[in-house]
Formats: sequence, C-alpha cells, structure tokens
Amino acid sequence: MAVEQSNYSEENIRSLDWKEHIRLRPGMYIGKLGDGSSPDDGVYILLKEVLDNSIDEFVMGAGKTVEISIRDGEVAVRDYGRGIPLGKVVDVVSKINTGAKYDSKAFKKSVGLNGVGAKAVNALSDYFMVQSVRDGQTKVARFEKGNLVEDADIKESSLRKGTKVVFKPDAGVFKNYRYVKEYVEKMLWNYAYLNPGLTIVFNGEKIYSENGLKDLLSDAIDSPVLHDIIHLRGEDIEIALTHSERSQSDMYYSFVNGQHTTQGGTHQAALREALVKTLREFYNKSFDASDIRDSVVAAIAIKVIEPVFESQTKTKLGSNDMGPEGPTVRTFVNDFVKNKLDNFLHKNEEIAEAIYRKILRAEKERKELSGIKKLARERAKKASLHNRKLRDCRKHYNDEKDSEHRLSTTLFITEGDSASGSITKSRNVNTQAVFSLKGKPLNCYGLTKKVVYENEEFNLLQAALNIEDGLENLRYNNVVIATDADVDGMHIRLLLITFFLQFFPDLVKEGHLYILQTPLFRVRNKKETIYCYSEEEKRAALLKLGVKAEITRFKGLGEISPDEFKYFIGEDIRLDPVMLSKDATIDEILQFYMGKNTPKRQEFIIENLRVERDPTEDEEKAILDEDK
Repeated sequence: MAVEQSNYSEENIRSLDWKEHIRLRPGMYIGKLGDGSSPDDGVYILLKEVLDNSIDEFVMGAGKTVEISIRDGEVAVRDYGRGIPLGKVVDVVSKINTGAKYDSKAFKKSVGLNGVGAKAVNALSDYFMVQSVRDGQTKVARFEKGNLVEDADIKESSLRKGTKVVFKPDAGVFKNYRYVKEYVEKMLWNYAYLNPGLTIVFNGEKIYSENGLKDLLSDAIDSPVLHDIIHLRGEDIEIALTHSERSQSDMYYSFVNGQHTTQGGTHQAALREALVKTLREFYNKSFDASDIRDSVVAAIAIKVIEPVFESQTKTKLGSNDMGPEGPTVRTFVNDFVKNKLDNFLHKNEEIAEAIYRKILRAEKERKELSGIKKLARERAKKASLHNRKLRDCRKHYNDEKDSEHRLSTTLFITEGDSASGSITKSRNVNTQAVFSLKGKPLNCYGLTKKVVYENEEFNLLQAALNIEDGLENLRYNNVVIATDADVDGMHIRLLLITFFLQFFPDLVKEGHLYILQTPLFRVRNKKETIYCYSEEEKRAALLKLGVKAEITRFKGLGEISPDEFKYFIGEDIRLDPVMLSKDATIDEILQFYMGKNTPKRQEFIIENLRVERDPTEDEEKAILDEDK
C-alpha cells in the first residue's frame, strides 16, 4: 500500500511568540488545568506565580504586607515591595527570560528563577493588569489573553511603593473554574509559616505566624501528640518535629525557598534518612527504619541557591547541591539534624524517653502484624492476578515522565457491576482506573489497623492505592468515590470516608479524596440535550427547552450508558473535594457521625432534613410561568 508523503518545506516551519506557545501548551508551564476542585489545579498555580514575586520582595527585606482578594473569579495581589522598575513593567510580564531574578545580587535564594511565571499568568488570563509604584511615580499596563491593550505613560503618584497585579483566568482554558477558599487559605498559611513577620491579608482576614514551622505543625495536627514539638533553626534550614499518637505512618511538610514541595525531593529524603541515622546513634540501637519513622510528623524548609525542580510547578526538588560551592543537600541536612537533634535530646530527657518508648511500641506492633501483613500482601497479589476488582490505568501518580498526565491520574471507587462497567467502558484508559466494591464496606470506626489487612475489600483497596506505608508511593492523584445519589450510595460514601479518616487521614488532608457528582436529570428535545445536577438546573433546562421536553431521572450510576458517562468523567468532570473543617478534629468528626451519640445525631438530622420530590407536570408549568 502506497503511503502519501506530506510536504515539508519552509511553509511548514512556524514560529510561535511567547503567549501563543503558552496558550498552546499550558501544561508545560502550569501542570494540569482543572477547574479548581483540586489544590494543584492551574488556577492556583496562577495565583502562586504572582504571589511568589511578592513573597520574594519580603524575603529581600522590602515590604511586610501582601494583600490578596478573590471575588467572582478575579484575583488581585498587592505588595509593598520595591516595585518593578517602571521602564521594564511591560517586559517583565510579557517577555520570556526577563526579570531581576537572573541577577543573584537582587534575588539570592528565590523561587521564580526561570522568568516564566508572570508571563504564563498573563497569557492564560482573559484580563491582566500590572501596576508598579516607585520613586513617587507609577506605571500601568493592561493585557487581554497576553495581548497588550494599554501601555500607559509614567505618571506622578502618591501611592505607597510596590506592585499590584489583577488577573482573571481565561474561562476558555479553565472551564467552569472556581477558587476554593480553603485551598487558597492553606496556600497563604504556608507562606506565613515560612515567613514569620509577614502579614498576609486575604479578603480582609489577617494571616500571620510568629513561630514558623512550629506553628504549622501545631495547626496541622488535630490529634494528641507524644511530646512537645521539637523546633530547630539554622542558617538556610528550619525543622519542626513531633510524633502523633494516632497515625502510624510518617507525614512530612517540605519547602524550598518558600515553595511547598508537595512531592518532596532530595531535602525530604535527606530528612527521613537523617532521622533514622541520628536516632540509631543516639540510642545506640539498630532499630528498623520503619519503627523510627512510625508516626513522625515533621516539617522542613531549606534555602538553596538556584534550586532545580523536576517540573515547572516546582512540587519536587531535584537539586543535589545547596549552591555552586556548597555541600550536597543530603550532607547539609544530615549534618544539621545530627548536631541539633542530638543536642536537643541530650538536653530534653523526657522527650528522648517518649521517642524511645514510641519506637519500641512500633517495633512490637510491627512484629505482631508481620504475619498478617504477609498473608494480606499475598492475597492482594493473587487477587490482582485472578479477578477484576481493579481495572488499572496505564499511567500512575508516581510516574515522573509526564507531569500533566501524572497529576490527572484518578481511581474511581464504585459499587456494583453495572456502575463500574459503565465507568470502565467510558474512562480514559491512560489516566483513569476503576476499583469495584462488593457491597457495602465495613464500618471501621474504632477498629485497629489490623482490620485493614484482615478485611478483603480494605486490603485490596489499600494495595490498589499503594498507601500501606504512607502517601509517598500513592498511585493516583485523585481518589474519587463514585456512588449512587441515594440513601445506600450516601451510606457507602460515609463508610469509605470513615475508612480513609481512620487509617489514612493524610490522603484527605493532602486533598486527594473527592466525591464524583453525576447528573440527576437529563432534559432533552429533538434538538438539544441538557444534563442537570440539581432541581435548579432542571428548571433552567425546562425554561430553555420547553415543558414538552423529555425528562429522565437517573436513579443510579448503572442507568447512565457508557456513551453518556464519558461526558461526566471527561473534561467537564465535577468533583467535590472532601475537606476537613478547622473547627473539629478527626476524632470528633468520626465520633459524631459514626459513634454512639444517637440523640445528637438525630437532632442534627432533624434540623437539617430536607424532603424532596419530583414536581408534577402542572407544578412544572407553574414554576416555568413564574420564572417567565
């Protein structure tokens, strides 16, 4: 068979300008796009890129306050730093590889060293405005989708020096996006923890930290701890450390030059290694590394000259060196921990004794569970070979080769053959996997982790996620509970959330757990079909298509055909994140919803009860007439 040859000439060669390339390949610059339902979605990266510049000003000793407001999808960031040099305002936000951070004298240990961040925000925004104030003068420039639409003259100004950026993400790129307040607040608190003395004002609310990473751990841990937080500071490094009474896995918060490295990297690996080495030498015992790390909750922040990250979104440190002439990150962290932690434990015998008892207890529990764990792993391995509970995907979360696909990896947990069959047939086989439950899972509230290995469903789910030893090797970025929107489906959701909060709370805390929203109704006529997720959306669809339109109510996921399901788990997927309130601890939440507090729960249900039914045809007409 002859193969047609395509022409390859000068006409095929095309050069893209800076904004065209960013808009054509946004994933190269900001990771995945998303709609804001996940903390690593692109709209938060846009905010972070602008904020990093303001934080760098504070680090350099210029400006102690940063103001942020987010309203109706529009973001405004105002700092009181030195201000962008007025003659370079347009260049700094529209020319790749332009910025002061290439000059090590101006920014010694900065996050944004590639000259891309603000340009990516500009190119991916419907509207972008930058204003600089310095030396009694101001300069304003405005852009639309990266195109300069106003380049104002420099004018006299009585405003305080600094920079203001206002932008609105492009709704065509970030479809149906939203900013989740809790995600933004978490990001801003991290900036405050890493920069004691910095005041951040978010929509009028003050965010401030005096004790750095010690405050971070105090706020993050919502269960009892074995000892007071150990807080160690040095030049270019800060560490906070304690042990949770509740969790058995270790948990780390790691940062480089103010950037939250959610995927860890060389500095986090060095801390884990240093803890094992230091405690073995301190107690003069060759404890197993897993027993030493058991229940550790720690935070580490280091400053590196010209850090190298493994992706544009800077979530994992790849640098091996602290600087061109400095030690390796591993040596630097090891030496610091060995010196400072060893000295601390010698001076604080009660804490040293508490850690020692904790290690012995972990050792005992590990040996008691070793037999059960071995059998559980064998069962999980056999199950993965001989049944189809898990329909896996081709890429995984810990696959570093393709960051955009890696961040999009999803495991749908569903119940019943029909529902899992529909999702399996309509999913993206590269990034979406399906785990099928067999009936309702066990209510594990108050049970020990032993049940995870003894219960077949829990054991296989744990193996599918690969989270037995923590989130370090989590195989899917998004863990999505996909159940029917009826009483049984809601109960299954509650039981699964209980499982994760009881044994793997970090999965929830780190923003990996979601609920899949699927449409309740399909409204269609001969020309158009509209899927509706609420009564309000159904009313709007009827108003558009007319009362004679056909209405179908989906009573279960199994009733949605694979051809339709692909729309609900594709680009327009709707996910509700499972988030923890700061007002209650995990123990209090589980006790209220799953414990034996029946009167309080009954009172809550009665106060929040809503009885819904489908309106009759006459009622539908009346509603539409009223809307008209």
